Amino acid sequence: MSAFDVPVAAGLLDSQNMFGATASLPEQFEDAAERARSTENLPRAKDVSAIVVLGMGGSGVAGHVLEALGAPRLSVPVVCVNSYEVPTFVGPSTLVFAVSFSGETEETITGSEIALARGAHFVAISGEGSLAELARSNHKSVIGIAPGIPQPRAGLGATLAPLLVACEEIGLAPGMSDAIEKAVEQLRRRRPELIARSGGIASEIAKTIGRGFPLVYGAAGIGSVAARRWKTQVNENAKAPAFSGEQPEVCHNEICGFGQNGDVTRQLVTLCYLRSQFEHPRVGARFSLMSGALREAVGAIVEVHASGDGPLAQLMDLIFIGDFVSLHMAVAEGIDPGPVPVLVGLKHDLATWEG
Repeated sequence: MSAFDVPVAAGLLDSQNMFGATASLPEQFEDAAERARSTENLPRAKDVSAIVVLGMGGSGVAGHVLEALGAPRLSVPVVCVNSYEVPTFVGPSTLVFAVSFSGETEETITGSEIALARGAHFVAISGEGSLAELARSNHKSVIGIAPGIPQPRAGLGATLAPLLVACEEIGLAPGMSDAIEKAVEQLRRRRPELIARSGGIASEIAKTIGRGFPLVYGAAGIGSVAARRWKTQVNENAKAPAFSGEQPEVCHNEICGFGQNGDVTRQLVTLCYLRSQFEHPRVGARFSLMSGALREAVGAIVEVHASGDGPLAQLMDLIFIGDFVSLHMAVAEGIDPGPVPVLVGLKHDLATWEG
């Protein structure tokens, strides 16, 4: 699998080819699904009472996607852990997926050690490194990540597909291969307008946001996951502030936060609503009423409607759009989207921390 050829990236500041890597999501998703098939040492469905996904940052997104997709269809709960600790219920009947693009994420490794000590079923989804070594030394499965992906946030397909395929092969999530195929079809349909320098949905949303920041709202479930992904992609690719919230919860609190300081928020905030066909019918009413209440307090309101056959296809469509919004925001400001020196520095400081 090679990075997609993105003409728009020519001559732009993109030292790690994040445009090409991001555009390769459909092929990456397909390739990772194929890699994950026939994984050995998976438990039987009847031996699993809960699924826990360990992962941080770009590697942790896959768990939240599984959680959102699984809620209405899985017979066992999915719990995402974005920290060092694992829930007290983790034990011999728990299936733990540890996801680390680098294989060196300290929170994920710490949680993995605890889970393995408690006898949990365990699968590592990782590049070569300490996590893969830990799994193999405990005779557990490792699903590798294809080389050549420049950053974890550009590798969602490589970390998500193994989760979905493994759950299908265990018997916990039938139909995931078909869902992946439909998602790949939608991503390929969407791609041409996303890579366009101007006139496409992503470039136009980036232009609307400008030098302000997006406040991204999605409905509980897949909309919420997409909103969180938009936020973190703007943070890392565009190096800009962004925030996310979940409907209907925001209508019980956050909507009150625009009662004053409208002279400031009008200059800075663009509301981005992420909509799908799989949100509760009452959520549409809340989005509409919220627009009426907040229109004078924000610079703009953008509404994005997902396309695709099924919840996974629509979720990936929303994510793909947001990924490119963040890249076009970076282009507009002459920012190299790939490197994240603040994160690199923080990891170095943590490694030498003596406080």
